Amino acid sequence: MTGNVIELRGVTTRFGKVVIHDDINLDVEAGQILCLVGGSGSGKTTLLREIVGLLAPSHGTVRLFGQQVLDPDPHIRREVRRRFGMLFQQGALFSALTVFDNIAFPLRELRILDENVIRDLVFMKLAMVELEPRHGLLMPAELSGGMIKRVALARALALEPELLVLDEPTAGLDPDLADNFVQLIGMLQQQLGFTVVMVTHDLDTLAGLATRVAVLAGQRIIAHGTPAEILEVDHPFIRSFFGSEHARAAMRKKMN
Repeated sequence: MTGNVIELRGVTTRFGKVVIHDDINLDVEAGQILCLVGGSGSGKTTLLREIVGLLAPSHGTVRLFGQQVLDPDPHIRREVRRRFGMLFQQGALFSALTVFDNIAFPLRELRILDENVIRDLVFMKLAMVELEPRHGLLMPAELSGGMIKRVALARALALEPELLVLDEPTAGLDPDLADNFVQLIGMLQQQLGFTVVMVTHDLDTLAGLATRVAVLAGQRIIAHGTPAEILEVDHPFIRSFFGSEHARAAMRKKMN
């Protein structure tokens, strides 16, 4: 696909009298890796949930692949949802299902695939995230934090999505595991060409993946551009978020 995968127009979000987002407009082009950053309570995850249709904005429209994500037609909504995968912050694996069945779940929901085909696809997805067929027998409670992330990523990629949505993908991982997971996502994105939208507060994750950054502050998107362009924006939050020596070093590494 070419053109915009995501289009937000006039998105406003209110909970009672509290305004979270005020007239947000944002485009994400096919093949981009967009990182959404903002302070605590700025509404990053809320906006992510609106993008995938888990939450409806108070006003405005959200389109994926040219279709309203909450289109009144259930068939259109279903087709849109099959075109993206989501990796939740804690993995959100089904605790009562094995690794194999967690990954097979979205494939079985299609109700059109033979179990032999599903088995082959599950083993393929396990291999993509550098896990072995034997790991399919494990239960989520038997997995390390890094393995939970990989299984959740395999499930998110089960239907070969055009868009991958990530909420704090490296949260809870130690630096080495986080770096390996970032490299895995980057490798898969290059191989498969999907678009990525992610929320993260981790600068190393941002620097390792993002081709574009959108900064959410004061209920609006205050800056949107390449990492180098964002660093040139004179705004208090941007100075604070990217102002440390670690942040500058991470971003310089990205730009070199």
